[in-house]
Amino acid sequence: MAQKRRKKTGSIALPYLVTIFIGILLIGGGTFLFMNHLGLLGGEKELPEPTPRQITTTTYADNHTILFILDEPDADQASATFLLMRSIPKEKKLVFVGIPSNTIALVGDTQQSIKTAYANGGASAAVEFTDYVFGIKTDRYMKLDSAALVKLCDILGGVTYPVSEDVAGFNGDGSDQYLNSSQIERLITYSMFAGGEEERAYITSSLVSAMMNQADGKRLADNFDNSFNSIVNLADTNITAVDYKKHKVAIKSMLEYGRTIGSFYIMEGEAAYDDYIASETFLNDFRERFFSYDETEADGGEGDDQ
Repeated sequence: MAQKRRKKTGSIALPYLVTIFIGILLIGGGTFLFMNHLGLLGGEKELPEPTPRQITTTTYADNHTILFILDEPDADQASATFLLMRSIPKEKKLVFVGIPSNTIALVGDTQQSIKTAYANGGASAAVEFTDYVFGIKTDRYMKLDSAALVKLCDILGGVTYPVSEDVAGFNGDGSDQYLNSSQIERLITYSMFAGGEEERAYITSSLVSAMMNQADGKRLADNFDNSFNSIVNLADTNITAVDYKKHKVAIKSMLEYGRTIGSFYIMEGEAAYDDYIASETFLNDFRERFFSYDETEADGGEGDDQ
């Protein structure tokens, strides 16, 4: 009688159980890791701290005043051009006042004009004259030659401006005309205006104000570092790197977010033969409008918005 063969019971069952066990570990472990990554197990996933925002506040302490002097020693052109700029970044304002070169004042015991003060003592003497006449403190000066002026006009992008005078190269009928940097230079140095130096000062301040308002403020702000370096390298100025660092955030904010930031004021006064005498009423009003902030800021306040 044949002997019965025994069935093998462990050879198949054991590997099967091991396979199931390994599968459970793989699936369960992967699920745990995935859920833990989502923050569903074991507490929330720790996130890196966000980069803190740099918050800067523009105040009236950012106000500053610059005397621009355009000096082009050419016999066919007018004498030096003087333009006072008051910057009030908190209010998104740039105020321009052209100073007629024949403006006179009694400085100490000597009567002189800003033109003669500049001719005898340079830019610093013109600043002292301006401070004396206006009763203000001019922070810095910037003396431009032809190359620096052209560069500045190119950065701003020219201007559309009405020209009423019969000047060669311009339509002269009072209609709007686009002026490039060379035309701007020719117009503000023209020496034969019917209204003399008072008209030239008016045209200079109104033209520069219009050029600022027509410029692309966002583009100016984005390129401000390079533009500033380009102009400073061409100009004769006492503006320092410290000055730039102190005010650049406020200025860039004014350029980018301001709308019509430029305005101009006519330096009112009266002619006395070949000279020009500024009106005390105008000077007092100008100081009150645009320089009272400085005193308020020094006292710890913010001043009143206009």
